[in-house]
Amino acid sequence: MKRRLLKYIGKVESIIAGQGSAENDRAALKDLLIQIGFFQHERLIHLLVTLSFALFFVAGVLFFSIYPNIPVLVLNLLFLVLLVPYIRHYYLLENGTQRLYFLYDKLYQRFIEEEKKAENP
Repeated sequence: MKRRLLKYIGKVESIIAGQGSAENDRAALKDLLIQIGFFQHERLIHLLVTLSFALFFVAGVLFFSIYPNIPVLVLNLLFLVLLVPYIRHYYLLENGTQRLYFLYDKLYQRFIEEEKKAENP
């Protein structure tokens, strides 16, 4: 997912950097909205998974403080080992999606300007 997101951000940035026409920008905006929806969905799922593992970890720490034993400690360490990459991945998804919002706004502004130029030659 990381590669896909970064590759798509690069693609949109290259579209914005190049010369665009109203038709090309319209198509790019439609595609960008679809992709943003996909990444939003992925972000939501990873938020739920990350929160679940965080809650499991906190519950495990509380359980370990009441009933200290080795299997509970090992389980908590496993939750922590999984939680750290989930947080890192969610961070990437969140920032990448925010970047796509910014790029959408930039491309939309260019599209509006091109439409105005086409109306008033």
